[in-house]
Amino acid sequence: MAHNEPSNGPSSLENRSTPTTGRPWPWPQFPREDGPSTGIDQKTYHNLVLYTKYASAAYQPMCPRPMGNTLIGQFTSVVTTTRGFVARDDKRKEIVVAFRGSKDVISILIDGSVILTPLQGTGLPPSHRPHVHTGFLIAYQSIAQILLDIVGLQINMYPMYAVVVTGHSLGGAVASIASIAIRNTYPAATVRLYTIGQPRTGDSAYAALVEKMVGSENVYRALMKSSKDGVPTMIPTSLGYQHHATEYWQFMELPAPEHVKRCRGNEDPEGSASIPSSGVNPAHWIYFGQREPLTDSFVRLL
Repeated sequence: MAHNEPSNGPSSLENRSTPTTGRPWPWPQFPREDGPSTGIDQKTYHNLVLYTKYASAAYQPMCPRPMGNTLIGQFTSVVTTTRGFVARDDKRKEIVVAFRGSKDVISILIDGSVILTPLQGTGLPPSHRPHVHTGFLIAYQSIAQILLDIVGLQINMYPMYAVVVTGHSLGGAVASIASIAIRNTYPAATVRLYTIGQPRTGDSAYAALVEKMVGSENVYRALMKSSKDGVPTMIPTSLGYQHHATEYWQFMELPAPEHVKRCRGNEDPEGSASIPSSGVNPAHWIYFGQREPLTDSFVRLL
């Protein structure tokens, strides 16, 4: 499925309907709020939109030309229903890995497995200190070997290409773990991580590991204030969880570079951590004017 190039202009959220029911989207009518007088540069915003579209493409049953680029391979687990694809953008010299988010009952059960467990698995560094969400680690492990094999072949063929890992929601959490594994397995590769609506994935030691191995300057964790997406803060810090850097917070509903703030550290008190979680809500499914696909089952839950 090919997508158009990212749009940086306003995107109307009105009069849209769900792709499966045709009924109007149940967008929350939250009041507009003034945000900090800050913003990000056009290139960073363009990239946030671009990889949000890649994450959206991972929800499609078939996407033979992701963003008009070469589809290298797909990976899926019949046990965990974890799935995604690897694409290659020869113009930007990038190998892109995109993970699908929650879409069925099994993935919802994975979301609920919140007990922290040691970060161990295929491609991951040998350390017992970092701990991660049990369900997210199981989801990663179910596709780890085929993913690393596909990515490794592309790195060997195109050693100057960067590897960009992205995903929405559950897919963002799995992308976070996968970025560590790719960086650990192929240390010469440049790895960048873009996640959209990512829930807290591990503890403070895990957050530090992501920031060390991938680099805070190479991690872009997009969150929404204006529509109050509740998923990123739904797993509380009281359970031992902590977000990793670097948060890019869209603080006003109108999608534009000047409405996105680059936050400080991992749990910036002036970022998403300042708003109590409202749980899974319709705001979770749209970022930077880009809509993530919903199934009928999720529409009924909302």
